[in-house]
Amino acid sequence: MLNKLIQEFQKLYGAEGELRTYFAPGRVNLIGEHTDYNGGHVFPCALTLGTYAVVRDREDRGLRFYSMNFGSLGVLETSLDDLVPHKEASWTNYPKGVMWAFEKRGFHLTHGLDIAIFGDIPAGSGLSSSASLEVLTGIILKDTFGFDQVSMPEIALIGQDSENNFNGCNCGIMDQFASAMGRKDHAIFLDTSTLEYQYAPVLLEDAKIVITNSKVKHSLVNSAYNDRRRECETALSDLQTVTQIKTLGDLSNEAFESFQSAIKDPVCLKRARHAVHENQRTIQAVEALKNNDIALFGKLMNASHESLKTDYEVSCPEIDLLVDLAQAMPGVIGSRITGGGFGGCTVSIVKNDTVDRFVKEIGSAYQKETGHEAEFYIVEIGDGARKLQEV
Repeated sequence: MLNKLIQEFQKLYGAEGELRTYFAPGRVNLIGEHTDYNGGHVFPCALTLGTYAVVRDREDRGLRFYSMNFGSLGVLETSLDDLVPHKEASWTNYPKGVMWAFEKRGFHLTHGLDIAIFGDIPAGSGLSSSASLEVLTGIILKDTFGFDQVSMPEIALIGQDSENNFNGCNCGIMDQFASAMGRKDHAIFLDTSTLEYQYAPVLLEDAKIVITNSKVKHSLVNSAYNDRRRECETALSDLQTVTQIKTLGDLSNEAFESFQSAIKDPVCLKRARHAVHENQRTIQAVEALKNNDIALFGKLMNASHESLKTDYEVSCPEIDLLVDLAQAMPGVIGSRITGGGFGGCTVSIVKNDTVDRFVKEIGSAYQKETGHEAEFYIVEIGDGARKLQEV
């Protein structure tokens, strides 16, 4: 794929000059959903799916962007003097946002770039194609301009800043952190309130991680995401009148039960209950994995989905159908929605001898019920963002 992208770059921009290539992965979150902006723990892993870039320096301040995924848009041109979001800029608002965030921190970009990208993360699937593109841009800028002092966790924070304040989605840190810091065959146990993290091996001897793409994306995802965040902040403010906490992630399940009457709005109460219980589930799940108790890990995944469906209300009928079908199938250890919600994907841990049946039977039942054709990805856990080669 990279060779094809290089050929496409040279066809569009000319063959002269030195080319550099980069990659940043997408991610799947095994458990710990909607906890990352509530000061809780998350447990994502980077995938071998991701976004590739071919880059060449320019002598002026011009920027040219091309994506093989959005080939009909052609080459989108702008400059370093126009780092503001425009609707017509389409997907390029993501790399532009990262450039804006670098500049804001005093890292000055002294010349423009020609960039061509290709991603094999399915768009709208909830596997973080936007975070992958942000982290990809971060490592391009770090390498191109010699910003050696910018660490990989800082690139993740810059990506989050650009998505929050340039592109207007109030996301947490998880997606960018997983893309920047991934490690092959490991998930990242990340405390989002401190950014302390540890790698936990995910070596499933007799099972695979299967992602099922519902091929459904409901349009309210950004607005509803911001609503959920605001509801959690309201619940936190109410709780802070009766207990000294900085985030919902500071509470145990028992402490939450004793203080929950302080939350005035019943909807905010449900949101907070999910955030607290999901954080504790994530801590338990990592401990289960350390103890090689995959069955308990699966039960906690199932409980996570139920909470996301009923308390956090970020699922949808199509996703619930996929999860119900999976959880009812012998050989499926656990299954849940993953990502922001309202469509996108489920993540399931499936025993090796069940994988073929899983894909065939769930695919057939889902299409019959919804009219949509699900896609299945049997994924591997890969390394984080990196420079590939010079051409």
